[in-house]
Amino acid sequence: MPETPHAPTLIRRLPSWLLGRAAARGRALVAEALAEEGLRMWHHVVLAAASDHQPVAQAELARSVALDPKDVVGILNDLERDGYVRREPHPADRRKNAVRLTGEGERLLARCAAAAERANDALLDGFTAREKADFVALLERAARL
Repeated sequence: MPETPHAPTLIRRLPSWLLGRAAARGRALVAEALAEEGLRMWHHVVLAAASDHQPVAQAELARSVALDPKDVVGILNDLERDGYVRREPHPADRRKNAVRLTGEGERLLARCAAAAERANDALLDGFTAREKADFVALLERAARL
């Protein structure tokens, strides 16, 4: 990893600093890959979470991605305008809006998943398959997942 001119040597050795640098690089790679599909990072997160839980109430969706509900509404407005999701009365409680992906939203999510996978491959370029698996397992432990 190239040295950052402003980070003292002792700081550069801290796992927390190294994870932060790796995370920033990974986010940049994924954001660039998603942009090629016409999607921003948080839009991808909300689209993926909606897919995982559909039909999902907007408030539950906001909690699942730890975003302010107002921000999720704005993202959903964009996704709905572009034809990737639709909102309809929730089947369990018609007072709530439920979010579902459209067919185009499912196709976009699949393309974005492939793009994010390629970006993560670039992030870990030079790692063996075993090193990648070990690294992910260690990150999961560190993140307490």
